[in-house]
Amino acid sequence: MEGTVIGPGPYRATKLWNETIKLFRSGMPLRRHWAHFRCYDWSFTGSEAVDYLHDLLRRNYNFGPEVTRYQTLQLLKKFLKAHVIEDIKGRHGTEDFEDTGHLYRFPTMSPLKSIPTRSLLRDSNDLPRLIRWDDYEELPQQENTAPSKPAVLTSDLWNKRHSVAIGDVHECKLIRRKEVTPTQVDHIWKTMTISHLQRVLGLKTLDGVLNPVHVNGKHIVHNVTKVNKTGIVVLENKAEDMPYWVVSAMKCLANWPNGNDSKQPVYPGFERDVLKTVGEYFQRLKQPLLTFHLYEVFVNILSLLSDKEVTTEALQISCLLLPPPNRRRLQLLLRLMARVSQNQQLPSLNDMIPTRTLMVQMFSQCVLGSVEEMDLDELLSTKLVTFMMEHYNTIFQVPSKLRSQVDEHLSHLRRVQIKYAGTDTDFSASPAFCKQIRRVEAEEPKVIGTQTPLQELLEGLIADKELPARDKKKRLKQFQKSYPEIYQNRFPTQESKAAAVPEKAPRPKPHLMRFNLKKSFQPFQRSWSFRA
Repeated sequence: MEGTVIGPGPYRATKLWNETIKLFRSGMPLRRHWAHFRCYDWSFTGSEAVDYLHDLLRRNYNFGPEVTRYQTLQLLKKFLKAHVIEDIKGRHGTEDFEDTGHLYRFPTMSPLKSIPTRSLLRDSNDLPRLIRWDDYEELPQQENTAPSKPAVLTSDLWNKRHSVAIGDVHECKLIRRKEVTPTQVDHIWKTMTISHLQRVLGLKTLDGVLNPVHVNGKHIVHNVTKVNKTGIVVLENKAEDMPYWVVSAMKCLANWPNGNDSKQPVYPGFERDVLKTVGEYFQRLKQPLLTFHLYEVFVNILSLLSDKEVTTEALQISCLLLPPPNRRRLQLLLRLMARVSQNQQLPSLNDMIPTRTLMVQMFSQCVLGSVEEMDLDELLSTKLVTFMMEHYNTIFQVPSKLRSQVDEHLSHLRRVQIKYAGTDTDFSASPAFCKQIRRVEAEEPKVIGTQTPLQELLEGLIADKELPARDKKKRLKQFQKSYPEIYQNRFPTQESKAAAVPEKAPRPKPHLMRFNLKKSFQPFQRSWSFRA
């Protein structure tokens, strides 16, 4: 549909469901069949349907060659239940699909599901901007609280805050913020991780994809910081870890033939029993390793598989949201699956299925699944787990962009600030902090937006008649030193300065004053002597 795009998991799953049905209906060979002495046109057998659909799914990019015949049979059973197909007598729903010569046909009514639509993200400008440390000075007290807008400085307040430039303020001190608490660190990691995930997925909103309530900041911080040299999560509570016998069995298979730590003798079929032990443990877990809450997130990532780098980054972020025990189990399981699939020395683990296919088929639903059975659960989990198994070394790394973003924000919050007495006390809307910037950035305000207030400040200083001439001259010199360009523009010559700031008449020298006084008193002295 033009102008729309399928977004979160349910939308994408519905689209894939409809696309699969269309391909199956348009390509499935139909011909005349005989059954019970009757002729049925435009029909097909159950085995013919399994053969065709299995080949179709394996060649389809959305599913891939890992799809098994068993999975195809399960999908056809869903088709029969959803009335995508019906048996030759028109029955569906309660009937069971059979991989035999039983006859089936397509119903005349359309079996397609309606697809909700979402707005198309047309360019990168529609994407949410990543949070930067200078978006807000204080940590938000409540989640999803928008940062306050920067206050607008009035001319008087601007003069007051920059009065140090002309010598009004002589006293300053260094102060620090309050210590950033672990709770605040957790909040920052949670907020920035969710924002980063939304941007990588290319969605305007995560509604219907991820509920922030289900994201635990402590889990993210633990997954980032509590890891060993190989990048595996280390659990503080050992009771949350896998049983020793499971870890031992996984090591045995992953390092075959050098991983048999047990003292029991190796017998024919020993490796199959070890695999069965591991499989039974993971299949008994109460929920998939990727959790039910994150199902929509990981299904949505399937739409990114055409771009390996974007898919990897999306998985890196999403796996940070996992509880540490789940992340640890998933890391160890995917490493086991990859090593077993690549180990040429390991005996065959199944007489009918290749080892790599067996690994995906055995563990895919232990990794991804929904609370309620979805139409394409098995096929989607197979596709995702195959990609994760092939790239397990990279998907458990912390994205460098996200890490640097959080580190920069935390560094800013802990940075020393300079406070001048009487300048920031009246500016409560947004406290100012020192930040090292390049020279070009420092020069830009002089050109872009600060010349007018500085010029007004200079004119006010010139016009101040109550200020003694000596103090005025001193401050003009300080202004000239701080803002030479503005000073030069105002006083290009000495004459212009003299006209604006006239000098007072020179005072007479002391020795001339004594001479004049003595000379002026001589007539009076003579007059007094004559009278005497």
